[in-house]
Amino acid sequence: MAEKRDYYEVLGVDKKATDAEIKSAYRKKAKKYHPDLNPGDAEAEQKFKEVNEAYEVLSDPEKKQRYDAYGHAGVDPNYGAGGGFGGFSGGFGGAGMDLNDIFESFFGGAGGFGGGGRRNDPNAPRRGGDIHVGITISFMEAALGCTKTVSYTRQETCPDCGGSGAKKGTGVQTCPDCGGSGYITQQQRTPFGVIQNRRVCPHCGGKGKIVSDPCQKCKGSGRVQVTVKKEVNIPAGIDDEQSLALRGQGDAGINGGAAGDAIIVITVRPDPILSRNGYDVFVNVPITYSQAVLGAEIVVPTIDGKVQYTVPEGTQSGTRFRLRGKGIKYLNGRGRGDEYVTVNVEIPKKLTREQRKALESFEATLRDDNYEQRKGFFKTIKDLFD
Repeated sequence: MAEKRDYYEVLGVDKKATDAEIKSAYRKKAKKYHPDLNPGDAEAEQKFKEVNEAYEVLSDPEKKQRYDAYGHAGVDPNYGAGGGFGGFSGGFGGAGMDLNDIFESFFGGAGGFGGGGRRNDPNAPRRGGDIHVGITISFMEAALGCTKTVSYTRQETCPDCGGSGAKKGTGVQTCPDCGGSGYITQQQRTPFGVIQNRRVCPHCGGKGKIVSDPCQKCKGSGRVQVTVKKEVNIPAGIDDEQSLALRGQGDAGINGGAAGDAIIVITVRPDPILSRNGYDVFVNVPITYSQAVLGAEIVVPTIDGKVQYTVPEGTQSGTRFRLRGKGIKYLNGRGRGDEYVTVNVEIPKKLTREQRKALESFEATLRDDNYEQRKGFFKTIKDLFD
């Protein structure tokens, strides 16, 4: 069996990476190796599976904790042939206690070392894996909601053998070596007592069953890879890096277990004019010098279209106005955010001789009272230094 790569190495992150950093790294890798972007590329497909496997562990706090402590053996009961801790899956002091039982006491039966209990029964129903699918939408599609079609590959129950892995008309047999448990236990006497060493059955590979005549379609695995297309209704108000779950649309379960989910991870393209913070929308609108001085009716873009807004005379550059209820709709709720409009006075760069004279003549008629900020600024200077 090929040696598995370190999950942190697979995602290209440090072991101290935060949840957000792990999620961001996963999205980049999943997009890079997605089968839809690399049709017919077996290597990319394998790396895509590897990336999904790594993220499934590192995004789950409990699995991540076990992986950090025990490596692959902490999350994969079939990893290696000798169990964890250099083959010491056994007891101490002659009691014959299995180390798997110790892990059950620590982790509530979820030790992942092939311990006892229904959870580690190779014939027990197991839930299918979740599939993460990235999709990119525009700012407006996120704000107003939309419907998108996504395409991805998943594991489905083989239609020819019904998931048994055996050729149609034949059956499966209980493994004679492990009796259907999937594990072989050996005892060894040591100076410390009898140690039980439990390992995955080499005859059946831990499945507990033997398929003598495998199904040709699935090669005995019981599942086949299928590309599916699904329509996704994206609700109004969704934001960048949020996700939606398509329940039961992931990989098929094993031994009659429930199917996993398809997790749709949303990426929102920035808008060239509008931006958002939560459910509020922000926009900068340039206005002319005369519009700021005299006041004017300007056009303001919103997610609902263009609206008219009256800028009062004497408006200063950088003044922010609030349009109530013109923001983003609350996700899965009632109400909307607001839109904040910041006006910036644009100063003309080039003037003709006549325009310059007219402006100088206009400026000469103004008094200090027309410039409150300037007047206050120089008064402060005078008070400080005179």
